[in-house]
Amino acid sequence: MAPQRVAVAYSAGRDSTALLHATLQAARGQGIEVLALHVHHGLSAHADAWLAHGQAQCARWARQGLPVRFISHRAEGSPQPGDSVEAWARQARYQALRAMALGEQAGLVLLAHHRRDQAETLLLQALRGAGVAGLAGMPRHVERDGLTWARPWLDLPREAIEAYVRRHRLRFVDDDSNADPRFARNRLRLAAWPALVEAFPQAEAALAQSARWAQQASAALDELAAIDLAQVSDGPVLHVTPWRTLSEARQVNVLRAWLKAIGQPAPASLVLRLVDELAGQGCWPAAGGDLRAHRGALRFVAAAAALPSAPPREASLSIRRAGRHALPGWGGELVATRVRENGVPLAWLGALELRARAGSEQFQAGLGRPPRSLKKQFQAAAVPAWERDGPLVYSGGQLVFVPGLGLDARVIGLPGQAQVSLLWRRG
Repeated sequence: MAPQRVAVAYSAGRDSTALLHATLQAARGQGIEVLALHVHHGLSAHADAWLAHGQAQCARWARQGLPVRFISHRAEGSPQPGDSVEAWARQARYQALRAMALGEQAGLVLLAHHRRDQAETLLLQALRGAGVAGLAGMPRHVERDGLTWARPWLDLPREAIEAYVRRHRLRFVDDDSNADPRFARNRLRLAAWPALVEAFPQAEAALAQSARWAQQASAALDELAAIDLAQVSDGPVLHVTPWRTLSEARQVNVLRAWLKAIGQPAPASLVLRLVDELAGQGCWPAAGGDLRAHRGALRFVAAAAALPSAPPREASLSIRRAGRHALPGWGGELVATRVRENGVPLAWLGALELRARAGSEQFQAGLGRPPRSLKKQFQAAAVPAWERDGPLVYSGGQLVFVPGLGLDARVIGLPGQAQVSLLWRRG
């Protein structure tokens, strides 16, 4: 039977060296294999030396009977001009740690953050104008991307870890980038933190405690958002009228939760715009498309895929049987489905014309109803503007089908005729 596995994010620095050593001591004789996961970012001239040090350290511990296995990954790519090096390295590190842990079937990854890291994180988030979720800092444990991420030393002061390293005479590497004032956390540590602690000796413990209160507040807001989402949201649709009955604070809270649920980022600028502007209709840029409100419903509409060279729009089509008929020039397909009634006879569809709206079209929505302009029919059927594209389908000069509205009542077939229904589907 394969041993259980736990992973430790191991940079070979002081904190991660101490955590790896402590984890190995706890795992000895327990049938648990400890994976030391090392990420080579390629950002420092010393990165190869750090990797070699970590590999050699783990090899020594393995010879001493400790259940350790060293695994490394070289991050691909590099920060682009204008990118935050800290943010790029953090994202690359977590992606690499996740890939290594899942590849080795380790469901738990331990991280060596301690109490001062938490206090610094709260300060940095506050200086960036973060909300409650940002001020909550780093969680002690979280389930994310198929793994459990845990920070067992988040309540320990840095001095306790330094004492552990001295007691066990552990060797570790020093990252020269920790003295680079270009990075915000380094500026805080080197310039602001010493003065802060001199003026307020309990600053580290107090700030870490504030982060814990913020974590509880954030959890309570998440629970409230879940209650409100059930009242104002129907999956991908947020209903504006019940949303507007909430207090502004709850509007903001549930809006963030809804954006997260549909896979959209929720920057403060977008959330505040929506709170100020969201009413009956509107359009707001979003990642990969737009947020669009129509008839009191807000939803995300993906941007149409850009074509290298868009083909010309098809002007004609012949439908002789049920099936899908691609119209790349119009950006979608026309789907014909066999029906017994309320369809158009196949005999009408052998030689069709495809046209764009000209503004004078008349559409009859039902038997016994008068034909009316497409604009009025779209409004009556509450068809949003972005679903009114696609070709108008004609046969012998008679309007047959309109995307968003369906078949014109004047072409509905008689019982016994071979009939199909038509549906326009965007690509």
